[in-house]
Amino acid sequence: MLLKNKVAIVTGGSRGIGYAVVEEFINEGAKVVLCASREETADKALASLREKHPDAEVSAITPKLSDYGDVKAQFDKVVERFGGIDILVNNAGISESTPFDKYTEELFEKVMDLNVKGIFNCSRAVVDYMEKKGSGVIINTSSMVSICGQGAGVAYPASKCAVNGFTLSLARELGPKGIRVNAVAPGITDTDMMQAVPKEIIEPLIARIPLRRLGTPKDVANAFVFLASDMASYITGVTLSVDGMARS
Repeated sequence: MLLKNKVAIVTGGSRGIGYAVVEEFINEGAKVVLCASREETADKALASLREKHPDAEVSAITPKLSDYGDVKAQFDKVVERFGGIDILVNNAGISESTPFDKYTEELFEKVMDLNVKGIFNCSRAVVDYMEKKGSGVIINTSSMVSICGQGAGVAYPASKCAVNGFTLSLARELGPKGIRVNAVAPGITDTDMMQAVPKEIIEPLIARIPLRRLGTPKDVANAFVFLASDMASYITGVTLSVDGMARS
């Protein structure tokens, strides 16, 4: 098992890619605490995970990620229970596609609060524990739109570009302290949100992907497992694209 007895926190872990990351971490022997925005979604995810993995050590918390005090208080409880935090996955985020002429300051701030400030708060809350131990892994969820942009909704690609810069800079700063920081940039992934998109929109998207299929949550989760494990012990500051594309 690649993550045996590691303690991991996964934000946005109740659905989609985050849920797949939680499940693959469990499969690799980790003790996982998932973060969700609401107790109902956390409870639903936990019930599903415990049914499929009855021996797993998995629990949930619901911090407000834009509030550092709340994040720190709930992460402290994780440390009290497990003795530390080995892995942080900053996966929680929101996407949107509002045209620029209809954009509001409030919408821009909402996206940045979760997609950027949330990552800052969670990373800040775990670094002290990791520094004391002399090791740790932080993995942030970026997006292919940080590389290629998108047709509308400027806050989302802007926030993911910020994630890439945050990842690279924090990796340089924390590397001497034994902490690795990387990011995963998923492409179009077959989550529950994509299943609501009409077939006539999906098929042209697939035709532009060299591998000729959408990614699965497991495809993306496997990249998180690799970067969290000792197999990636000499990798830091990288934004790993998992999008089926071929780039020079």
